[in-house]
Amino acid sequence: MNFHTPYNALSTNDQMGRPVKLPFPPKRIICLVPSISELLWDLGLEEELVGITKFCVHPRKMYKTKTRVGGTKNIHFDRIEELKPELIIGNKEENTKEMIEELEKSYPVWMTDVNTFEESLEMIEQIGQICNRNEKAKEISTRLKSLKNAFDQTLSISKPSKVLYLIWKKPWMAVGKNTFIDEMLTLAGFKNALENADRYPELTEEDFKKLDVDYVFLSSEPYPFKEKHLTEVETLTDGSKAVLVDGEMFSWYGSRLLKSFSYFNNLRQQLSF
Repeated sequence: MNFHTPYNALSTNDQMGRPVKLPFPPKRIICLVPSISELLWDLGLEEELVGITKFCVHPRKMYKTKTRVGGTKNIHFDRIEELKPELIIGNKEENTKEMIEELEKSYPVWMTDVNTFEESLEMIEQIGQICNRNEKAKEISTRLKSLKNAFDQTLSISKPSKVLYLIWKKPWMAVGKNTFIDEMLTLAGFKNALENADRYPELTEEDFKKLDVDYVFLSSEPYPFKEKHLTEVETLTDGSKAVLVDGEMFSWYGSRLLKSFSYFNNLRQQLSF
């Protein structure tokens, strides 16, 4: 590791349990995770955040003004070298192992691993700690807990509707267990139809026919499902209602979660709960 800094060094563990040594507070940060780039901005790290990915689209001002170093799985190492980061933030699922291993040869890389709501709160507070934004991070975490608790009070005790959550087409891919989206489906008061499948299984047309689901959610990301796909999916599932949903509300685990519970409430009203 070749970073040089006049300020203190911080030794810590990231969310994967890996030891990381970084300058404290870091003055030049690159983030390879869209939802966390938005979090950094909301933590007041506009100046410190020097590099983002092409998928870090929120807020718009950040997307327009910060250097984009590539995608979440394919980056331009030369651009990163030019930015001279003192901290790179990545994610176990969104970035590739090979890419991260190459980056950590030269820079401090702090990895996130978020599959539950509680882990998202931990991540927010830990980033607040390593970036010297403790107070603001705890404020966001506290607001999220409050929003969740308030939303929980609106849920009925009736049997939850069963949902198939699609994220890709050709091949069809859906969301299974042990994912953050599955966690958010549950928090929103739905039941994942793929409760016996792990991660992101592929589905055949025959699989659709076998599933007993009330709704099929077509996510806006990573595949950009549109209205034209609704009828196609409803035909495949033999009558289940297909609904377009905002994927960011189910999969972004940073400060965008502040908007999620209001979205879930509106979605449930749309579905006549």
